[in-house]
Amino acid sequence: MNTTFKTVASSNISISELMLPSHTNFSGKIHGGYILSLLDQIAFACASKFCGNYCVTASVDTVNFLKPIEVGELVTMKASVNYVGKSSMIVGIRVESENIQTGYIKHCNSSYFTMVSKDKDGSNARVPGLVLSNLQEVRRFTNCLKQISLKKEKDRHEENFNYSSIEALANLEKYNVRIELG
Repeated sequence: MNTTFKTVASSNISISELMLPSHTNFSGKIHGGYILSLLDQIAFACASKFCGNYCVTASVDTVNFLKPIEVGELVTMKASVNYVGKSSMIVGIRVESENIQTGYIKHCNSSYFTMVSKDKDGSNARVPGLVLSNLQEVRRFTNCLKQISLKKEKDRHEENFNYSSIEALANLEKYNVRIELG
């Protein structure tokens, strides 16, 4: 059991960056891969700040691209630790972009990264417990518990489901696929 606890607020971190033409994709919007790179950086910074150790990305659990980001907008990413396990943390990240000429702010992305704390030898390191100080933090923690449960259920389904059964193959006929097994 943890004897050290830290508040969610102690993990809070934000970064802002002006979006340049060099960050665009072929449609002229900011490239999702560039945003993913920034998300990984802030998840690392947030988790490392919270636990005081080097952290690695174990999984990118959710990345919801909600609205496109334009060249010239100021992107701000806000991250906090929403859940802690023994050596892992789930970091929630909110991405907003601001039109710096009009001041209009839009929510562009929500993401959740699972980060793992490492010691100097590269082994998993225990993280502090999490102090939940308000109902929003309780909601986020509870949502992480649901997310973990769904992930485990998906893994169990993958292990137990027989993809080659006649029933499973017949069930795929309602989708836009044709099965041509050799």
